[in-house]
Amino acid sequence: MAIKTYIENGKKFYEIYVNGFDSRGIRVQRRKKGLDTIRKAEMAEFELKRELAKLKEEAVPFRWSEWLSECLKRMKLVHRPSTVINYTAQMGKWINPHWDNLDLHKITKQKVYDTIFTDIDSKISPWTRKTILKMVRRIFEMAVEEGILDRNPCAGIRVNVPEVDQKVLTKTEVGIFLQEAKQTNHRFYPVWAMALMTGMRSGELFALKWTDIDFDGKTISVSKQWTSKNGFGPTKTQRSRVVPISNALLKFLKELKIKAGNQSEFVLPQMPEWENGEQARITREFCAAIGITPVKFHDLRATFITNLLARGESLARVMAIVGHSQIKTTNGYLRKAGVDVQGATEKLGYDLPDEVVGAKVLSLR
Repeated sequence: MAIKTYIENGKKFYEIYVNGFDSRGIRVQRRKKGLDTIRKAEMAEFELKRELAKLKEEAVPFRWSEWLSECLKRMKLVHRPSTVINYTAQMGKWINPHWDNLDLHKITKQKVYDTIFTDIDSKISPWTRKTILKMVRRIFEMAVEEGILDRNPCAGIRVNVPEVDQKVLTKTEVGIFLQEAKQTNHRFYPVWAMALMTGMRSGELFALKWTDIDFDGKTISVSKQWTSKNGFGPTKTQRSRVVPISNALLKFLKELKIKAGNQSEFVLPQMPEWENGEQARITREFCAAIGITPVKFHDLRATFITNLLARGESLARVMAIVGHSQIKTTNGYLRKAGVDVQGATEKLGYDLPDEVVGAKVLSLR
């Protein structure tokens, strides 16, 4: 910091030079020239020092990478490890290379749009792009909730995705599937049977214990699941539910219990392929081998839902049994089952002609 004099056009002037650091620790310099009295120079020096002091004391604006890091720390307190791992991986791969050192306030709606639809690799699926946008939106929502931003720059931006054509087995195919699996003594037969008779998710079936089954009340208590990343924990929706046991399933479970004895606390065999996430491939390959629709393991849950709805079970009861948190999810299976349009074509008002015995020859000229 200094006050220096210099001569210009034969007249004496004063110059002030002040330097310091801002709140980030970055060096800041201020200079002022053309002051014709020492008093003015001293006053100007005082004001520049005040300006630098304010810069040093003011709150540090977050850069994208800094705020993301803070959000991930907070997520660890309330979310499963897999959620934090997923956010870290997706943001690190797709967003950080473009925004790493940008001030949070300078990321505009246009910037978000350009990054999601232009900067990110065009080869990724619409579903992945939608997931990335959803994560970015949540990071900004947290900034709005903290009062760091006035509005979310993701507002109004959408990624359109095609509807997933989920495959399901028909009633006839379910019969063939279970019959072939049982006759060949397939190692996954008990798991497949439980999936088709309860609609439970793979992780819920893996975590199912004999203590969760009420043989007298004919119910299954579903309160936990297992995943390779999180281990045993609450269900996907964080809620418990009760699944009714049909007479056919009750007989199956009693037989399974007799075979298992007291060897395991778990209802189903926890095979290595299941732990390694190969159940989808194994299910699809078996279906293809016996000549039915090649569904994946999760499609057995969809089969359970659509078959119940197609046979007149109410939307609300099916929703409760399978543990959907939103009715629109169950409603999607209602469309798949075709319940809402069933019988509509009977009202066409016309029919196909009966087969005529003996052909009638027409002469065309």
